[in-house]
Amino acid sequence: MLKMKNTVLKITAVLGLASVLLNSCGPKENTPLVYFPDMYFPVAYDPLMKAELAYSDHENEIPAFARNNGGTGLAPVEGSVAQNKDGVFEESKLPKNPDEYNAGYDASKSLTTSPLNPANAAKDIERGKMLFDRTCSACHGTGGDGQGPIVQSGAYSGVPNYADREITVGSVHYVLTNGRNAMGSYAGQLNAGDRWRVAMYVINAFKKGAPAAAASATPAKKDSTATKK
Repeated sequence: MLKMKNTVLKITAVLGLASVLLNSCGPKENTPLVYFPDMYFPVAYDPLMKAELAYSDHENEIPAFARNNGGTGLAPVEGSVAQNKDGVFEESKLPKNPDEYNAGYDASKSLTTSPLNPANAAKDIERGKMLFDRTCSACHGTGGDGQGPIVQSGAYSGVPNYADREITVGSVHYVLTNGRNAMGSYAGQLNAGDRWRVAMYVINAFKKGAPAAAASATPAKKDSTATKK
């Protein structure tokens, strides 16, 4: 009797296991039991889709989406830093090959004024100095003579003196954006507006007399110390 009972239990166990295995091997679109079905059957998510297509229609469940007319592409959170709040740069203008680079560099030398608001020139140059000291002076030196601490250490050489270069605010900005020779691009460290501010500071501090901002030039004063005969 006991032997027969054990046999029945074994047969039941085998049949039960076989049933589970057969069900698990069935078509996925008709799976009887799935843990977290949204993960098992993922649906492609479009970040710009209307919220009601993927979420509940109850506004109290998706208040952020409801405020944006159902749009799931939300605005940046408060305190986010804008990447180009000055609006003075176009990605399409980046050179695609050496010929475009050289043509762009030559054309940049004709730019003698910054596109930033000239009314803010003093503040822009002040910020440019701060950024230059933090970002550029390690090689170029705080005096723009190409004798920054990295150069003085002997780890790097060939950094020119700004006073000896034929540069404009446009060409400085171009090199900051695209790099030149051994200097790489600083577009990843400085946004478009700040690159113009650094260029303005370089021209204002190290190339005396060259215009750096879109402001009318002040006529030079006559020398009143002329020697009398």
